[in-house]
Amino acid sequence: MKVATRRQFLAAAGTAAALTALPRGLQAQGAATRAGTLAADPMRPQFHLLPAKNWMNDPNGPIYFQGQYHMFFQYNPEAAVWGNMSWNHAVSSDMLHWSHLPVALTPTPAGPDAYGVFSGSAIQVGSRVYAVYTGTKKGSPELATIRDKKSEIQESQCLAWSDDPRLVLWTKDPAPIVPRPPEGLRITGFRDPSAWKQGDWYYMTVGSGIAQVGGCVLLYRSKDMRTWEYLHVLVQGAWNGQPTTNPCEDGEMWECPEFFALDGGHVLIYSTLGKVFWVSGILNEATMKFKAARTGLLDLESFYAPKTQLDAAGRRILWGWIQERRSEDAMRTAGWSGMMSLPRVLNLDKDGTLRMQVLPETRALRSAAVPVTKADTGLRAVLPRATGEVLCTGAGATDFTFGLQTSAGDLFRVQYHRDKHAFVADGKEIALAPADLPVLHAFVDGSVVELIVAGRLGYTRRFYYADITAPDVTAWTDGSGTSLQAWQVSPISSNRLTTPA
Repeated sequence: MKVATRRQFLAAAGTAAALTALPRGLQAQGAATRAGTLAADPMRPQFHLLPAKNWMNDPNGPIYFQGQYHMFFQYNPEAAVWGNMSWNHAVSSDMLHWSHLPVALTPTPAGPDAYGVFSGSAIQVGSRVYAVYTGTKKGSPELATIRDKKSEIQESQCLAWSDDPRLVLWTKDPAPIVPRPPEGLRITGFRDPSAWKQGDWYYMTVGSGIAQVGGCVLLYRSKDMRTWEYLHVLVQGAWNGQPTTNPCEDGEMWECPEFFALDGGHVLIYSTLGKVFWVSGILNEATMKFKAARTGLLDLESFYAPKTQLDAAGRRILWGWIQERRSEDAMRTAGWSGMMSLPRVLNLDKDGTLRMQVLPETRALRSAAVPVTKADTGLRAVLPRATGEVLCTGAGATDFTFGLQTSAGDLFRVQYHRDKHAFVADGKEIALAPADLPVLHAFVDGSVVELIVAGRLGYTRRFYYADITAPDVTAWTDGSGTSLQAWQVSPISSNRLTTPA
């Protein structure tokens, strides 16, 4: 979980974007904390998960349990900016339609999580679900694990459990299960545990870093989920050598790591440098040493701190926090901040390349086809009020550009170059395999675009506007032989998920 420069990041994003908080017609209604105002905000999404109000960030402990999908996530019950970190809770039967449940975990005064219940994961053991998470409290500088200007926050790994079939009632272990980082390491952070069962052992990764060396992932094991033994550094990264006030911004700290088996190999995902990276390779299960083979980015833009889970069919599902790109003042005025990405299904190629696609079952949200028109410059489809789905497929024999735009200008453009068999998005070249089709799959929802580039990379963008209604978004492509399909998408609730638990 990103902590030390959360406010700096938000302020910088707001300055760069220079965006309004609420459409003009809603600003007169006040601070936008009333459910009616939130439900009327056209920038609030209609088919993405988010809390009824206030701030959210990292997904925590997504799990399929007793026939339901449970999503926990970082949440501020008090405001639409970061603070008072707790685990909020929502439930779904299909990973698409969600209902809010009561907040699951909150800070315990004088406890190891008194400053905040930070990110973690969930694991089922019989009829019980355990949550491992980072508890934070203020302490003396010599015990601090968050290295920033103040150096007063101490992180430890904590445990909670639920025997409730609805996962509403939770019990916390009063003492941390891993109270301190390993001895002898000059760590730059110590948070975001992720646990799994393998053979006779439970294993747990923790995000960390070694000062002036780089971010890393620490590996632990346990027989009972309570007593943990430190093993070794699972993966070590490299610092970029440019010190910042937050080690996550210069690669000296990795946060929100997760390690999992996939299609005959293993994959590590982690967040640093404002991005999310993946590494695939082979795990020696006897020594628990990991040999990396390939690496890449998960997403180009507003996507951070992801978690995964297995669904009912055994597919590996990826969730991520879609960040805002507006100021703290704008978020306070709007009364909400952040959303969950759509679920993405992960697979691993034989060469170790990570692939992704938006959950195919999202087709159930399509309500009607959007007409596609042909002009001298190519194909066009208009998504009314910034809501819809678009699929653009190139022939592979010609160059083409795909874009989304409003009357105010471009949201983005992505180019395909046939000579390289590659896309270029946000200045980054995404090379395709020889058998890959040049396909782009986009979802537009109020103030967000989620684009999957040829099943290889996400490109998540935010956009804002001042009108009381959302603008129409035009999808277009100019390539010969390129096809364009588009659909309207149905809301997952009648009021933009503003009904509280």
